[in-house]
Amino acid sequence: MEERLQKLLSAAGVCSRRASEQYILAGRVTINGRPAVLGQRADPQRDDIRVDGAPLNAAPRLVYLMLNKPRGYVTTLSDEQGRPTVAQLVADAGARVYPVGRLDLDSEGLLLMTNDGALTQRLLHPSHEISKTYHVWVYGPVNGAAEKLAAIRDLRGEPIRAAQVRVLHQGEKTAEYAITIHEGKNRQIRRMCARCDLKVKRLRRVREHTLDLGDLPLGQWRYLTEEEVAALRA
Repeated sequence: MEERLQKLLSAAGVCSRRASEQYILAGRVTINGRPAVLGQRADPQRDDIRVDGAPLNAAPRLVYLMLNKPRGYVTTLSDEQGRPTVAQLVADAGARVYPVGRLDLDSEGLLLMTNDGALTQRLLHPSHEISKTYHVWVYGPVNGAAEKLAAIRDLRGEPIRAAQVRVLHQGEKTAEYAITIHEGKNRQIRRMCARCDLKVKRLRRVREHTLDLGDLPLGQWRYLTEEEVAALRA
């Protein structure tokens, strides 16, 4: 049965649907010996689909890993501005893996990376509402700020689910919170803090769905265990 090429690449674990568009535009994908185009459909049972010259049905070894991303690295495989990328940190993983979601340049912590496109799509789909927990160090009017953060329901007209906010430490003008959110809005926690006149000094993701960062050193990565992969799929 014919399917959109982006969907076929994702289902085969080559890359995400968004990344597949870049593959196609870069001429890395061919169908029956001819360069593919965006929006093209194909039947993997009938057509010869290749990525970088390799048949699509030559299933890649699926790799799942957790990276403790440092600040100063962008969550992409390449960067036009020449900034360090997370791909450089996992170059020795034995396979080309892709970030599941994002951490902005100034944030750090748990980043799941894999070449399992189907799992990536499931985890990123809004209907699944994957929870993510961050430790956030802030400066500003911290008295009562945890309650204000938990009460936010929209960001400039964009509705969000209520966050769970726990105070880990609080001083006169500084505090550390554990904040759990269920969406992937762009810079959501930083925007929430700005609403409460709090300046974020440090933001670190410590948990995503069933995965805990644990004591993984900053800038290092490890493969997920079979049990961790099974829990993600479930």
